[in-house]
Amino acid sequence: MVNTSIPTVDLSPFFNEGDEDGRKKATEMITHACSVYGFFQIVNHGVPLSLMNKALELSKTFFEYSMEEKLKSSPNDGAPLPAGYNIQPKNSADKNEYLLMFPPGSNFNVYPNDPTEFRKVMEEMFSHFTKAAFLVESIVNDCLGLPPKFLEEYNNDRSWDFMVALRYFPATEKENNGISEHQDGNCITFVFQDKGGLEVLKDGVWIPVVPIEGSLIVNLADIIQVLSNNKFKSATHRVVRPEGTTRHSFAFFNTIEGNKWVEPLPQFTKEIGEPAKYKGFFYKDYQIQRMRNKTHPPSNPEDVIHITHYAIP
Repeated sequence: MVNTSIPTVDLSPFFNEGDEDGRKKATEMITHACSVYGFFQIVNHGVPLSLMNKALELSKTFFEYSMEEKLKSSPNDGAPLPAGYNIQPKNSADKNEYLLMFPPGSNFNVYPNDPTEFRKVMEEMFSHFTKAAFLVESIVNDCLGLPPKFLEEYNNDRSWDFMVALRYFPATEKENNGISEHQDGNCITFVFQDKGGLEVLKDGVWIPVVPIEGSLIVNLADIIQVLSNNKFKSATHRVVRPEGTTRHSFAFFNTIEGNKWVEPLPQFTKEIGEPAKYKGFFYKDYQIQRMRNKTHPPSNPEDVIHITHYAIP
């Protein structure tokens, strides 16, 4: 029987020197979660609850602006992803709108029309998410048994990290899609949501991820799956839109720079006598193909590019 909830892990031992037992327990829980689900929730992660609530409040205000106002934050040319305000195309099954930003200080900052409070809160959120990503990345590094700071040094350019504020439209009698079934193409993703809707697939069963106040949902993505040669899994998940009400969330994508070469690490292949399950690729090439899935959806669903495109038979 499938467990009907994903693990929740307390990260407070990583902020308290000397709590080695607590760190060991948390690491063991995360190792299990990454192997079985690819999903877990974290509490006491260092992102202030007051800031998370304020970010949700201000994003709700932004999405209530007129379309004319929101379009003033339209996408920037030249960004690796379409930064700024976007609404899913009419031919997409995904029914949402979103505001995407890149690291503060980069050339891809896009903010809503209010340049003061919302900008400040978004930058604070980005900063806290970045710190939490470093912590979780270091824990995942240890869970995989890699040398200290291996993933940090591999992922030494964080200019492609990005954050998204999302609003999902209410479900209708005919449509309840929020974001259709998929795996994330980056390294590690954080999500917090104001209400349920996020679900993870486990053994053919969709498990609802029930929000816990102050928690962050963590899911591993394709790059970790490839680097670990399938030791850790990239979680298949979706968003089901609620009926009669909108759903708001924030997502932070810890990723790698586009020219980074990705392939299974020798620690999980030749050093232990295992064949590589993926051929190598440049990250930007994979992202271009994933973006094309959204902008020019193939008529045949089997032609949608997933990480299995690089799998070795």
